[in-house]
Amino acid sequence: MAGATAAKVRVLPYKDFLQPALQRRFATSGLVILVVAYLEALLLASWDSFFWAWFPLGPAGIRTFFFFLCGVLIITLRIAQHHPGVRTTSSPFATFLDSLRSFNTLETILTYAFSAWAFSQVYLWCLSEDAGLEYISYYHADRARLNEKAVFLTTHCVLVGVWHGLRHLFSDVDRLHYGIAKPPPQDADKMADKKANADDGDFNTQLQKLAQKLPEIVVFTLTQALTSTTATMITYSVFLRGFVWRFTMSLFRPVYNLPKTNMTPMTLPFSLTIILRCLWTSVLLTFVWTLGNEAFSLFMVKNPLKNNKPLTSESRDPNGSLLNGLKAKKLSIQCFAMWELAYIARDFPDRRKAIYEDIDRKNGPMWSQIYKICIDVLKQIETRIDNYEKYGKPTVPDPALDLNRNRAPEKKRLSETVPRDEEVFQPSPQRRGYREAIERTVGKIATDPGQPSQLSPRARKIAEFAKEELIKAQKQATGTDDTEGLAKDFATKFVESPFGWPFRQTYRRGVAKVLLGEPFGEVSLYANAAFALSGLAVRSLQEDKYGYVQRDVAGLVRTLTGLVRKVEGFREGVVVSWTDVEGRRESREVEEILEGLRWSLRGVVDGFGDYARDVGLSLGDLRLAREAAGVKKAVREEEEKEVKGRRLRLAGGETAAAGVKITEEEVMGRRLR
Repeated sequence: MAGATAAKVRVLPYKDFLQPALQRRFATSGLVILVVAYLEALLLASWDSFFWAWFPLGPAGIRTFFFFLCGVLIITLRIAQHHPGVRTTSSPFATFLDSLRSFNTLETILTYAFSAWAFSQVYLWCLSEDAGLEYISYYHADRARLNEKAVFLTTHCVLVGVWHGLRHLFSDVDRLHYGIAKPPPQDADKMADKKANADDGDFNTQLQKLAQKLPEIVVFTLTQALTSTTATMITYSVFLRGFVWRFTMSLFRPVYNLPKTNMTPMTLPFSLTIILRCLWTSVLLTFVWTLGNEAFSLFMVKNPLKNNKPLTSESRDPNGSLLNGLKAKKLSIQCFAMWELAYIARDFPDRRKAIYEDIDRKNGPMWSQIYKICIDVLKQIETRIDNYEKYGKPTVPDPALDLNRNRAPEKKRLSETVPRDEEVFQPSPQRRGYREAIERTVGKIATDPGQPSQLSPRARKIAEFAKEELIKAQKQATGTDDTEGLAKDFATKFVESPFGWPFRQTYRRGVAKVLLGEPFGEVSLYANAAFALSGLAVRSLQEDKYGYVQRDVAGLVRTLTGLVRKVEGFREGVVVSWTDVEGRRESREVEEILEGLRWSLRGVVDGFGDYARDVGLSLGDLRLAREAAGVKKAVREEEEKEVKGRRLRLAGGETAAAGVKITEEEVMGRRLR
């Protein structure tokens, strides 16, 4: 069997199959940048000679090579910093604090800045002498001077690089959006969903997506070029001109006979020609960066297939290599392996049969190990919710489950309690400001048994007088003595303003932080785990000749049902933060997880509904599962069928003459039981 065979061969790690695939995708992204670099090299050609203007082994090839390096630097940065999943910080300001402590922030900004500087030097080298953009110009025969126009153009390109580096971090460009292997729709009339669920990970489809984004990339490039050029002119003239001039003079003075003084020229280097050239360089730079990032993001997340087969198909032990990927500690490898497993469960019957028949593998049958890994992945969500409700901010309690409201009042204590040495009139934790400090001090003075002997009556009167005067001054200035209300109003207005946006803790961020974990969380990992278990379980009815899968069907249904109910209850019970000024209770991540869980649960229930008792499922389990899966019609039909069957049984007995009637209350009571 497969397990016996696996014991004789070395199981290759999953990354041995994933890394070559990623390298091919990286090469495809590099090919896109190479084409763009060649086109930009043609745009900068002089065309004095038609042959040498386009010939790849001439000046055009040299320009193409350096422009290509400028673009490859960015996707190389993406290789080093890419990550699956959305950032799960509580607010944009928390993200900013995390970025300050990360070396990736400095690396990103320096990479973009260096790429822009190298591009500017190649651009200046391509220009003719008539352009007047050489660094050193001569006057009076042999007197050299520094040309500020070339300095400004170089500074402009570097600032464009810094700006795009910051935007790269702010927009989380390093994130890769992994796909979900959704099963085909069960209803034939859902053509739109069927089209959306089609495989879209092949090369041609990704290339078409990239071509469709070209107009958007062009508009973005032009907008960024205009914005960055305007911002550079202001920044250079107001803040950077003196520093940049002195720094450049210090670099060229040892080589050229430049003046000893570092005095800047009397006029700014802004002319229509130099502004247009700055716009042009911004367009070329932004276009190659943006297109390279888009190509990388599209090609790197192609489906985990090679020649229309799973990546591990070429392994001598495909199941063992896939199992290594599922057990990987690195999130990106685990996401790819889970994605491949979902594809196998949906589209590859030969690999499914190999999983069912692999029963002699070390640590248990292949299906049992897959089941445990996927269930553990799904239960991570439940564990995070439990930890949040236990140690974090509690959710809103359900009034129907409030067991303390009908509890009898506690009897009064007959014996006196031992007095404690602590503050009696302790202020509320929500109160802030100087009034709290005064009241705490005065309260301690008045109630601490040790203080009266150390404080004279005159000192007490002074403290009370100071307290009254401070409250009176506040009331005269603001019209109220409610310090807490004033502070809350001020904080609310600040958060609602554009300056308070970084401090908003939205509902979506808070829910994603709990469900997906920190610092990143990938939805596809959980959705693909649910789809893989559901697909393997349903297809085992025809393909599992040993019957190992049916042993875990009941546990799978109960786990998915409990998880759906848990996530739904958590979603409804989370308190919206007061900093969330919009207050929208929407979370795309929660909806995607619930959709995957419901769809998987519906598939298992529909597949094993006729064999429920054989696999250990009761009617109550089926009813709860269908309710969790959103199959309301099926629930109603099941209830009507049960009521009708009971009526028929009663009609055939002795109580039929009494006209026994099944009431709606009895049906609801049976439903709750």
